[in-house]
Parts: sequence; structure tokens; C-alpha cells
Amino acid sequence: MITRFQAESSSVTKQSSSTTQPLASFNRESASINKNPIRYYPRYLSIIMSSFTATSSTLTTISPITNLPIATRPALTPSDIPPLTSRALTAFKSFRYTHSLPTRQKLAQDFLTAILSHKDDLATCLTAEMGRPTRYAVKEIETMVKRGEYLLSISTSALSDVPGAPEPGFKRFVRKEPVGVVLIIFAWNYPYLILVNSLIPAILAGNTVILKGSPQTPSVVEKVTNIFNGVGLPENVLQYVHCGDAAVMEQLIQFPKISLVAFTGSHAGGIAVQKAASERTIPVTLELGGNDPAYVRGDVGVAWAAEEIVDGAVFNSGQSCCSIERVYVHESIYEEFCQKVVEVVKGYKLGDPTDHETTIGPVISAAAASRIRADVQDALSKGAKRLTPEGIFAAGESLAPTFVGIEVLKDCNHSMNIMITETFGPTIPIMPVSSDEQAVALMNDSNLGLTASIWTKDIAKGEELVEKVAAGTVFVNRCDYPSPDLAWTGWKDSGRGVTLGRGGFEAFVKSKSWHLKNYPVEK
Repeated sequence: MITRFQAESSSVTKQSSSTTQPLASFNRESASINKNPIRYYPRYLSIIMSSFTATSSTLTTISPITNLPIATRPALTPSDIPPLTSRALTAFKSFRYTHSLPTRQKLAQDFLTAILSHKDDLATCLTAEMGRPTRYAVKEIETMVKRGEYLLSISTSALSDVPGAPEPGFKRFVRKEPVGVVLIIFAWNYPYLILVNSLIPAILAGNTVILKGSPQTPSVVEKVTNIFNGVGLPENVLQYVHCGDAAVMEQLIQFPKISLVAFTGSHAGGIAVQKAASERTIPVTLELGGNDPAYVRGDVGVAWAAEEIVDGAVFNSGQSCCSIERVYVHESIYEEFCQKVVEVVKGYKLGDPTDHETTIGPVISAAAASRIRADVQDALSKGAKRLTPEGIFAAGESLAPTFVGIEVLKDCNHSMNIMITETFGPTIPIMPVSSDEQAVALMNDSNLGLTASIWTKDIAKGEELVEKVAAGTVFVNRCDYPSPDLAWTGWKDSGRGVTLGRGGFEAFVKSKSWHLKNYPVEK
């Protein structure tokens, strides 16, 4: 069993009568695009989709491990928004001029160093709040730091002036200016990795930032803000809010002092954010869901491929936007591959995430678990065959409704929800194909396009095939890994805009053209 940390790999929200929940676009039952249903699952819009209870003034986080309350926080109210944004704008007007890029770079490096020194504490909170096994939680913090340091290393060139065409007597260039007050909304499933993608470029570019994390992981925004402030970040350059009310978030997005919204969530959440900002001209970046396919060609080493695919599908209990959601296998190795997958799955342990032997923890909530099980039952009712040996995860599943064993299903097809929607759980639905052409057509048969992977010994053929796949990131012999030197971007309904790489800085700046002409020489 692979135990490496894949860098990237809900609950019913119980609102009190005093809390409104508008935005009809969140109605998953009525939504469809290209005739494929879109499922709005918990990682998506942390405004309403996490495991928490809410009143008009407080948010209470529910543990996915025990299903009991573990934290209560004050919630953002409409009256908080004007002073919050005024503080951010006042800080921006100073910060952009008083702190040069080298000074901001020093602050960012000091912040990342401090984060690493707190990694054990951060990981402990992460396990408690979202249920990832302790043995893996600290790796997210370490990967966050490595990613942040890469972004830091390219920031000088990414933010430098762009020269115009040379011409005697003239000086022309484009300068990249900060946009202003940035609102970052991000999810619970990889909160530190998601956040660093936007936070480091935003601060390095000279912006001020308001963080709105998921109510499922309230400690993340608090600890990140406290650590950054602790290394000398000026007051109010970085602030945070807790919010579980979509109407209040709409007001924050629409408030004139907000200059950019960077959102990570579902298609439904992204559309809601986009609509909230629709009467303004501010940029909105969207990193949304995925229904990421893998195609295993007939030339691979079957045991190796099976181990890789299982890891890519079920790490973090399958709760990753770029985890493998559906698997196509060439018919020449189909039966052998299915058998090897089962053998790999037998090596996983579902259980208490604080137990160092545990490799699979709970999903985020009982509601999420119910939806995952419903997708499995839908597939079985339409002809899929369950391959997971009976009872191998029974001990773990007995702990609480949120503990879901790995489900391996064969003979799946596109009439099944599990193949055409983002199940977001520890499932491995497998479908045989007879050719590369059929595999690529099926991979592209989705309204989502975040990542896709092809597994083959023939690298040249792999390159040929991924060129035909409609996804923002395509892999050959790898999966579930946003590389910091590349563009992380969604195609189709998986998003708009770019994080990571040089392009990851572009959303956080606006261009200002400088056109200077020499004063004429007096005669």
C-alpha cells in the first residue's frame, strides 16, 4: 500500500430560524448541465456545506470523528462588514507603499518558517476538525511550506515590470500593481494547501486579505493570521471572518471595498459567488470540483498501476477535488486489474484517525456518508458488482456513521451517478474499455475538467492521448498532484482562472501602462 502524502488529493447544515439560506442555485436536485447532474457536496461552498450548526451569531463545528460539537465561534454579521473592510482598505493604502517587495518577501519567508515550527499543533487541530489520519496531517503543513517557498522563489520575476518595445526618446513598460482588498474563500478538505495558493501571491503582490475559511476548520484562519501577524505583518493586512450564512457572504462580496474574490468550492458555489459579484466589475477566480478520470492501458504492470490508482482514489477518504473518481481499464487486463485493486484495498485500515495505524479516517459528516452510500447503491442497482470483501471495514464502520469503507465496484457505466458526478468519497468505480479512443471519449464525457490521468509504459502514446483530454491538468503515470511550477486551473465547469506557477500571481495584480517621452531639447 502506498503511504506517501498526495499533496492534493457534509453535513446537513442545520440553520436556526434566525438564519436565512437564500441562493436557489444551491438546489442540487434541480441542477443539470449537459444532462449530467451536478452534486453539491461538502468541500464545495464552505458558506453552507460544512459540518456545523449555526445561529445568527455563532457557528458550532461538529467533529466528523465523534459527531459531537468541538468548537464554537462568533459569526460575521452585516454590521461587521463596513468596519472590517475599512480596516483592510486603510491597511492597503499604507502597506503597498511602506513595504517593498523584498520586505514582503522577507515577511512571507518568516511566516512559512513559523508555520513549519507549529506543524504538529496545526496537524493536531486538522485531524480533530476534519478527520484526516494523524500520520498524514502533518504532511499537509510541510507541503504547504514547500509550495509557498516555490511561489516565493518566482515572485520577483512574476511581479516584475514588463518592458515595451524599445524606441529612442521613450520609456514604456507595464507595471503590476496590487488590486486592493482580496477576499479568499476556501474549503476544509486541504485547507492549508488551498489557502497558500492564494495567500502568498496576494501578500507578495502588496494586497491586504480577508480570509473566510470553512466553519468545519475554524482554527485554520485563526492560526494562519496569528502566525503571520507574529512575524511582523502590519496590523489589518490580514484579517479573518467566520460565516455560515450565505446572505451575509453575499453582502461581503458585494461591498465596494472588496476588490477581488478568490473562491475554492463547487460549481454551484462558484456560480453563487459570481452572481453575488455580477453587478460589479471585480475579478472572481474559481477553483471548482472535478470528476477526474484515469485510464489504464493494457501495457502497464498491473500490480503497480492498481496500487497507484487506489492511492489516487481514496487518500483523504477520497475527499479531494483531484482524486480519481472513475477508472477505465483496457479489457485485456480488466479482470486482473480488478483483482489487484482488491488486494491493495485489503491493506488499508479504516479507523480512529488518531491511531497511527489508520490509513483511512471518516468522511466529513453523516450526510456526506449517506450520499456516498447512495451512489454505491445506485451503481449496484444498475448492474455494478461490489468487489470489496464483506466485512473488511466493519470494525471501522462501527465507530460512527461518518466512517465509510473503501468501495471497489466493477462493470460500471455512465448510467450510474458514481461515474458522472463527483462522489467525493472512498470509491473506486471501474469500467472496461476496448480501445484508447473509447477511453478518451468516456474521459471527456463530463461537464467537469480539472485533472485526468493515463497510465502506460508508452510515454509517447500517453502524451498523444492526454493531448485529446479536456482537463486543466493531464498526467501520465501520476495523479492527484498539483505541481507548484505549473498552472492549476479548471476547464469546463471546473473553474476559471489560475493558481500556482507564474500565472498564479496574475489574479492579484492589475496592469498599469507607463508611457514616458523625453522632454524635447531646447534650441
